Amino acid sequence: MPSAPAGVPAVEVEGLTKTYGPTIANSEVSFTVAPGTVHALLGENGAGKSTTMKLLSGLVRPDAGSIRIAGRDVRLHSARDAHAVGIQTAFQELTLVSDLTVLDNMLLPRAPWTALGTLNRARIRRQVAAHFADLGLAVDLDALAGELNLATRQKIEIARALFRKPSLLLLDEPTSALSGEDVDWLGRIIADARAAGITVLFISHRMPEVRAFCDTMTILRNGKAVQSARVEDVTDAEVVEMIIGRSVENAFPPQRPASDHAGETPVLATRALLAGPKLRETDLALHRGEILGIAGLQGMGQDMLFSALFGEENLRHGHIELDGKPLHLRNPADALDPAVGIGLVPEDRKTQGLFLKLTGRTNATLPVLANFHRGPLIDGSAEARAAAGAFDAVDVDARAHHLPAGAFTGGNQQKIVIAKWLVAQSRILLLFDPTRGIDVGTKAQLYKLLRDYADAGGSVLFHSTEIPELVHMCDRVGVLYEGRLTDWFEGDALTEGAVLEAMLGGQDPMVLRQAQEPEGTGAAT
Repeated sequence: MPSAPAGVPAVEVEGLTKTYGPTIANSEVSFTVAPGTVHALLGENGAGKSTTMKLLSGLVRPDAGSIRIAGRDVRLHSARDAHAVGIQTAFQELTLVSDLTVLDNMLLPRAPWTALGTLNRARIRRQVAAHFADLGLAVDLDALAGELNLATRQKIEIARALFRKPSLLLLDEPTSALSGEDVDWLGRIIADARAAGITVLFISHRMPEVRAFCDTMTILRNGKAVQSARVEDVTDAEVVEMIIGRSVENAFPPQRPASDHAGETPVLATRALLAGPKLRETDLALHRGEILGIAGLQGMGQDMLFSALFGEENLRHGHIELDGKPLHLRNPADALDPAVGIGLVPEDRKTQGLFLKLTGRTNATLPVLANFHRGPLIDGSAEARAAAGAFDAVDVDARAHHLPAGAFTGGNQQKIVIAKWLVAQSRILLLFDPTRGIDVGTKAQLYKLLRDYADAGGSVLFHSTEIPELVHMCDRVGVLYEGRLTDWFEGDALTEGAVLEAMLGGQDPMVLRQAQEPEGTGAAT
């Protein structure tokens, strides 16, 4: 697809409308994007951002409206149509095939067959390896995609989209699975794409990334485009107010005064815990009513810690204590035992936290379904009452009683994951990056829910890739570095700068960033 003539927008969306029965996903959405710029689409979950991306990707067809690419009207009836006009997409909903290698996934959906119907795998392998090297992506091409961590899979999604040399790159919440240096990596990728004349459409819930990466933005609310502007012309507070239709002066609940747990027996503790290839000699103590934060760059052992505490990972050394007594978790069923009462909100809600084809109610009651048995039958009324109470507590859409979990937005899906542990009456919640891919309004709801849960006597172990969440939500924060809890912060010592410096191994973050930036790089890196 040729680039847009001078003065012609790279993308023009006008009156784009899409409905699903009574649900209006997009209502006359209009915006334009200049060539070679990075344009953000912002809005709450369910505001219409992902539907807009799917319309531009050819995955769904609009009911009304038009799309122009480089000044030409296009009819995008399939992904093939989108590819033909230079559009490539990296979705948040990862599309890699788990049982195929990285190389095979890079060749999907259409490998470059020769006229003789053969595939020169050696040549393609060299091309993919060179492409990964250019992107600074070190991944074994023969590794199975399903064996890679979430962040690496997301980076491969982005690399695959770029491999097809798009003129328009659509990034649907690419940083929801990334943190720290991986986000910096994406910043460099976007800066390079902009320099090469590629236009980027970028969905994110994180304003620092929007300010670092994007030139312009369009804000969607309830399926409508309510405002387009240059990023530099609006404040964060104005953006939030436009996104949710109201002001959110304090996203985080008021911080609680410091508690003295000296002499108390921890609800959950680890002693010299070793698990998996990373986690080493970990000691922590979680008390009743406490929100205990765990910070760390990706790959520092936090996933092993949470898996071990939920019975998913065998211990190599050390032990876990519950109320001061040794706790032996052979599997997650042991953690779910009412006498233990541990619930886990995992990193990837879609593959680890939910059965997407089952209703929200079934998902919420499944861990303790035996509680609703009346002889050989299930007491549907009792099950419905338990689910309703949990859904009310997390403010999830009431349709979750009857619709499959996969029909809901990311925010409502995460609420269903949390609701099931309320149904189970878990007294300990392990939260692994629970606000990943969640909009600002839903985040504020979840923050209040967690604070209320802790105030009622529940205990929370909370890992987040967003340092402000840890600082403002947690009573104490421990930092994992190279598999060890190296630093603890609380009270006045608990600041974003102190946590980040510890996450980087004791190096000042500003000095480290300056040392890593090549000459001439800008804010996008």
